[in-house]
Amino acid sequence: MIPYKIFAGSSHPILANAICQGLEKELSPITIKQFACGETYVKFDETFRGQDVFLVQTCRTGHMNDDLMELFLMIDAARQSFARNIHVILPYFAYSRQDKIHEAREGISAKLLADLIVKAGANHVITLHLHSDQTQGFFDVPVDNLNPRRIFVDYFKAKNLKDAVIVSPDAGGAKMAKKFADELGVSMCILHKQRPEHNVSEVSHVIGDVAGKTPIIVDDMVDTAGSVVAAKVALLAAGANDEVYLCATHAIFSGPARERLSDASFAEIVCTDSLPVENPPTNFKAITMAPLFAGVVQNVAEQKSVSKLYL
Repeated sequence: MIPYKIFAGSSHPILANAICQGLEKELSPITIKQFACGETYVKFDETFRGQDVFLVQTCRTGHMNDDLMELFLMIDAARQSFARNIHVILPYFAYSRQDKIHEAREGISAKLLADLIVKAGANHVITLHLHSDQTQGFFDVPVDNLNPRRIFVDYFKAKNLKDAVIVSPDAGGAKMAKKFADELGVSMCILHKQRPEHNVSEVSHVIGDVAGKTPIIVDDMVDTAGSVVAAKVALLAAGANDEVYLCATHAIFSGPARERLSDASFAEIVCTDSLPVENPPTNFKAITMAPLFAGVVQNVAEQKSVSKLYL
């Protein structure tokens, strides 16, 4: 086994500690503080010269720019301290939706962030459910884009929902929804969605049969919750059961999201713990990804396959 140590930024200590518990390993000490001027200071409090290091840092809602800066400094400090390899565990990759040019004179922010992570010194990135799979190609180092679908499928299988149907809130999520439906052994439908502006969503058509069925809306993230709430309204109008489930990987929950989700009265809102959620909406359920990340760390250290853990 390759010798390694695990350090965590300040973004998600609960997840970082849970990963270490799964590995029966202590989280290594690190000092992170702010100077009076607002600059961030990072210092590892023990040596790892010649060893691999795993850095756990996510991108919290409202703090993602600070979290990213902290990550860059952690990577650079690890490189300057002669780490053998630097593995970044980044459960939620911020700016992932800005992966192409939609309008003239825009930037491709996801590519810029990938370049910054690599330039800082990362040798390997472990992330969870990128907004688009091709974002892996933005990195000049290996990327393990973990998928929580199997964990979600097992969760909903245990519920034994009657006449369930998987719902993709837009055409872009159809591929993911089809795989989810096939593994759960149910049908699927697609909603036709339009975005007149950022964080505004309108559902115009329900493509597929949802009458009398129990919908499970699946998505990679919930931001302001406008899309998923509009999706529920459209499904009920098409004759679906009142018991509508929402399943998403990243609980971003910005702006009015919590209030919208609570008012929408979903039967359950199931997300991963890729992001810490304070004051969760009604009927919120977080499924931890710590065992999955711990398994990946273990297999990387033992130089074994990672994909078999989630595919």
